[in-house]
Amino acid sequence: MPKKPIRPTFDQCMGTLRERGFDVSPFKGSAGGMLAAKYGAAAVLLPSSGNEGSPASYFERPGVLVRGEIARLLDRGYQKFIKTAQFELPATAAQLQAIHQFQEELTQAIGGISLYNQSLGTTSDLYEYDRLRGREQETESAGKRPWELTQGH
Repeated sequence: MPKKPIRPTFDQCMGTLRERGFDVSPFKGSAGGMLAAKYGAAAVLLPSSGNEGSPASYFERPGVLVRGEIARLLDRGYQKFIKTAQFELPATAAQLQAIHQFQEELTQAIGGISLYNQSLGTTSDLYEYDRLRGREQETESAGKRPWELTQGH
C-alpha cells in the first residue's frame, strides 16, 4: 500500500524558505501573511485553507520588489512593464529572469505545482494590448455589429 505523503505546515514551509536563502518576514497588509523575498523579487504568502495542494497560497503574486511594494508584471504585447501604484517602467531582462527564478524556487520550496507554461518563462499578471484598448467602446457608438443576429431572415 502506498504511503500517504506528509504535508508540511505553513510554518515548516517558512522555515524551508529561510534555509534556502529567502528573506521571510511578517507582512503588515494581511493577518498571518509572510513576505518572502529573494533576487530582488518578492511574494506574500498566506496559510492555505484547503486540504489539497500546497500549505501556502498567494496573497500577492511574485513580482519585483520596488520601494517595499511588489510590482505587477504588465504585458502590452510589444513590451513587458513593471507597474506599481505610483509608476510604470519597462521591465529589463534581468528583472524578468529574477521573477522567473524566484517563482520556480518558491513553488518548489512550498510544495506547489509547477505548470509547464510557467516553467517556460515569466508569465504576466495583466495583459493590455494597445491595439485592442478601447475597441469595444468604439464599436458600441457605431451602432450595429455585423456579427450579431438581426431580425428578418
